[in-house]
Amino acid sequence: MVLPVEEQMERIRRGAADILPEQELIEKLKRSRESGKPLRVKLGLDPTAPDIHIGNAVPLQKLRTFQDLGHHAVLIIGDYTATVGDPSEQNTMRPQISHEEVMAHARTYLDQVGKIVDLEEAELVMNGDWFSKMSFADVIQLASRLTVARCLERDDFRNRLDQGRPVGLHEMLYPLMQAYDSVMVRADVEIGGTDQIFNIMLGRELQRQMGQEPQVAVTNPLLEGLDGTEKMSKSKGNYIGISEDPVVIFGKAMSIPDELMEKYFILATDLSLGRIRELLSEERHPRETKAALASTIVRRYYDEEAARAAAEEFDRVFREGQLPTDIPEVRIPADELREGRIWVVKLLKLARCATSSSEARRLIEQGGVSLGPDADSLQIIRDGSADVEVTDGWVLKVGRRRFFRVRK
Repeated sequence: MVLPVEEQMERIRRGAADILPEQELIEKLKRSRESGKPLRVKLGLDPTAPDIHIGNAVPLQKLRTFQDLGHHAVLIIGDYTATVGDPSEQNTMRPQISHEEVMAHARTYLDQVGKIVDLEEAELVMNGDWFSKMSFADVIQLASRLTVARCLERDDFRNRLDQGRPVGLHEMLYPLMQAYDSVMVRADVEIGGTDQIFNIMLGRELQRQMGQEPQVAVTNPLLEGLDGTEKMSKSKGNYIGISEDPVVIFGKAMSIPDELMEKYFILATDLSLGRIRELLSEERHPRETKAALASTIVRRYYDEEAARAAAEEFDRVFREGQLPTDIPEVRIPADELREGRIWVVKLLKLARCATSSSEARRLIEQGGVSLGPDADSLQIIRDGSADVEVTDGWVLKVGRRRFFRVRK
């Protein structure tokens, strides 16, 4: 049974930053309920990396909300937009990636998206389905619908130009490509982060120009990462990946800043607002509340048993000072050792804790690397140029949560 419009709006409003224009969405929902025809709700994803974190999951959860309300999810994999790179909130030109890389990422993306969106009921398309068929004359015709002045209404473009930083012509085409996606799938609603509002509203304009009823924008706040300041991003290392091990997810969630707990509860869990208020009440200790948040996030992407086991493992390791039950091994080739010693930066790279020497040095300088015979004897390493002595079976700790057993 289709819910009354106000009940649908209550669910849609949860965690939303803006619904523009809200009255248009109400009217669309009324018509949908009367006709029995579901709204077409669009979300575009650019697979510029192979993994999804819980910040990426926020608009996906909103798409699932529309599905649960009986509407039709249209998921666009931006195999062409991803090669351009979304310039939203970028203060430098983004490096382009190849179509082959995008498609490789897309394959892992869909496995993870399926943890949230019902892919069997969703319409899944790639925008290369239409962009790959366009001639250069078609591109010119589409570009004629957007003025440079309109592009420069974007703060990120204008700020870069004011600061003497380059803005690529291909970057100006990105919002137009996203807008054209809306035309091609005849979207009634488009979901995105607050950084997407220019692109989504341009979609409204383009739909109107091309004789379609304009879509409504439903935007979500951007979720700050574990550092509490920067937007969650894998490149910044402040993320919680939805496919990470449950123990890792739990441990990372326990480091969420206290002041962001309410935002995480609303955007990253499906708990009722009443239950969230109860958990955030002053009667509860912040650690108890954070443990409930961590368990809820793990349960959302795994199950109750995984959440329980992750909580127990966290307590065992971080409250009781024991080592994790299962510690991955890092094997040191004999030719990397010099009299039983190895360069600490090389050790971190062998453990895949750093992809570059500079990244490894930063970890060391931050005091995040320690080594020793067991959990009680770990010594912090602060010199990035040091050769450290290693013995078979020693423990390497990187950051607060990663442990490795050294093998020679």
